[in-house]
Amino acid sequence: ALATLLTTMLSPILALIARALKRDSDGPVRVRHARIGRNGTPVTCYKYRSMKKEAEKELALLWERNEVTGPIFKIRDDPRMTRVGKWIRRASIDELPQLINVLNGEMSLVGPRPPLPNEVEKYEDWHKKRLEVAPGLTGLWQVSGRSDLPFDEMVMLDIYYIENWSLGLDFKIFLRTIPAVLSGRGAY
Repeated sequence: ALATLLTTMLSPILALIARALKRDSDGPVRVRHARIGRNGTPVTCYKYRSMKKEAEKELALLWERNEVTGPIFKIRDDPRMTRVGKWIRRASIDELPQLINVLNGEMSLVGPRPPLPNEVEKYEDWHKKRLEVAPGLTGLWQVSGRSDLPFDEMVMLDIYYIENWSLGLDFKIFLRTIPAVLSGRGAY
């Protein structure tokens, strides 16, 4: 119900973002990403395109610049990002099309972020516990430091969330998401 309300309320903003992306660079406005969902099930996640076309082909050349630990890749000033892409990534607006995934029942508003298949291949056994619940649009590690946290700490926060889940915890995380997004800290 909340995802439907958010989609409806945000639709004018989503349309403006789509228009800005289309004017900024060639390529589709939204992209589909293969991710891993609950219990290791593949999920197609929707995102606004924040990078130029053919960005995935450049990843191998940039891997040595990775700024985070573990199997994930993040760099602050990724040269593959478009002008609008930098802005929507910093504000986490690129994730808003995942409301479609929430409406389809593939994701939740709150939960661990859905990882890429190649990340899951590199997981240690204890990391896989984060796959026991539906992935979320926001989660405990996103409001606790985002990409500035070491990977193992991200996973520990996800496991804490899973083991201590309550509607109240979801509500607290959801409310903490707003200042986390507005601050932009750790968003890259």
